[in-house]
Amino acid sequence: MSARDAIANININANANAKTNANEWHMPKFEPALCGMKDDRERLGLPNYFAPLRFDDKLSGEFEKLRGNSVDQLLEIISSKDSLLEQRIVAGNLLAVIGDPRLSDLTHLMVDIPGATALIGLDEADIDKVLEKFAGLGLQTKWIEKECPKHKVSIKPFKLAKYPVTNSQYKKFLLETQHPEIPSSWEFRRYPIERANHPVYTVSPDSADAYAKWLTSKTRIAYRLPTEPEWEWAASGPDRNEFPWGNTFNANFANTAETGLFTSSPVGVFLGGESCFGISDMAGNVEEYTAHNYYPYPNGRTVVDHLVELNGQYRVARGGSFARFRDLARTKRRHGHNPKSATYAMGFRLACDH
Repeated sequence: MSARDAIANININANANAKTNANEWHMPKFEPALCGMKDDRERLGLPNYFAPLRFDDKLSGEFEKLRGNSVDQLLEIISSKDSLLEQRIVAGNLLAVIGDPRLSDLTHLMVDIPGATALIGLDEADIDKVLEKFAGLGLQTKWIEKECPKHKVSIKPFKLAKYPVTNSQYKKFLLETQHPEIPSSWEFRRYPIERANHPVYTVSPDSADAYAKWLTSKTRIAYRLPTEPEWEWAASGPDRNEFPWGNTFNANFANTAETGLFTSSPVGVFLGGESCFGISDMAGNVEEYTAHNYYPYPNGRTVVDHLVELNGQYRVARGGSFARFRDLARTKRRHGHNPKSATYAMGFRLACDH
């Protein structure tokens, strides 16, 4: 199956309140194979020439309509499932420039996550089912084997941020600490004010930890990154959903490559994609580091894949991104950073003990 066919076969139909129709996106004609790619554009199913994407005309049209709206009007658009996805994206982008009252430099909106004896991971008997379901995306068996075996983990009650850390929040950290790592997504080291309320990405796990330590010193709240089991439990919930919202992929619920945006988006605008605990952006937008380096699950085997070969020891990331296909948006998928590819948009969100 080609990349074009793989995208065309997605259940991209929105729910009754999300009206964007995938058939309006006239995809370029290309037929790349997803294995043995020459470059990142080919891997994403994009041609080697410029071609319009799904939202190009829609976003510019909505900008003309919404640019005179008040902050309250823009917030209403963002929070309404009756709004079109492109309207929510544009409303969020306008708030990025004029100020987004949903966000604070030092105060993160934290959601209570209940404790549980949670089932984490994948049953080995289900590996082939996953490979078949996501056929055409170039998956390797060993990537899915990292999710095995399914096992129980005792998770204490904790708090998890509703949104990933944003560019504006990370900027405050950089200004106060003079931390040397500036995100490479900030082109020419310029703070992207037009993406102030988008998740920060292209940061290292060490910088994510440093941010949490700094914020702890400012607020006296012991912030940290979530553990892998905490992240998966918060994303999948007691029903062990394959995606945060359920078991059927919907490209209007998460900013992945299938959505066709191919850039980050304001936090919280993909309504319908929240986990059962009300956490936004746990699928798509940017990948999120956890607190754990890769390790085999209990009674599982150590998987040596390209991430091990590139990094040696590496920090596990979850959730996928705007530059990754839907397989990485699965709640069980364990991933990490590839320093040789620009399509790895690595960000993070915060946790703290209850």
